[in-house]
Amino acid sequence: MVRLIMFFVLTAVLLVCGTVEAQDSGFGLGVILGEPTGISGKLWIENSKAIDGAVAWSFDKESAVHLHADLLFHDFNLFKAEKGKLLLYYGIGGRIKFEDKSKVGVRFPGGINYLFPEAPLDVFLEIVPLLDLAPSTKFRLNAAIGIRYFFQQDTY
Repeated sequence: MVRLIMFFVLTAVLLVCGTVEAQDSGFGLGVILGEPTGISGKLWIENSKAIDGAVAWSFDKESAVHLHADLLFHDFNLFKAEKGKLLLYYGIGGRIKFEDKSKVGVRFPGGINYLFPEAPLDVFLEIVPLLDLAPSTKFRLNAAIGIRYFFQQDTY
């Protein structure tokens, strides 16, 4: 049911919104698939910094709602793409996982992000070491892929 709702929301967004050409500014909304799986958002706050987050479902042992937010730093110069932009990113953030014994932790996301040259889309692949701090300290690893549609762009 959740996947069906996400499909309809994303389809409506794509049909309603106009086309823009870059996605290294503005706000993007899409899906994240992996651990966790759900809705992903990204807001560029400077030309190489962004805040991302997700409202998602975690399938790890005890299925649960997962919320996270990260401050991301992007390197535009490490990789050269023939078309578009291929970025390395890394950052720090936090997460809450609501289950019988809810978990609160610190995230250290790192990944690659491809910005399409003439479409308001980006795709990303990330690996996220995280350290749960409560109710007990435990190291974990998340990984996911995703795609986002960008609604508006600002020029930096």
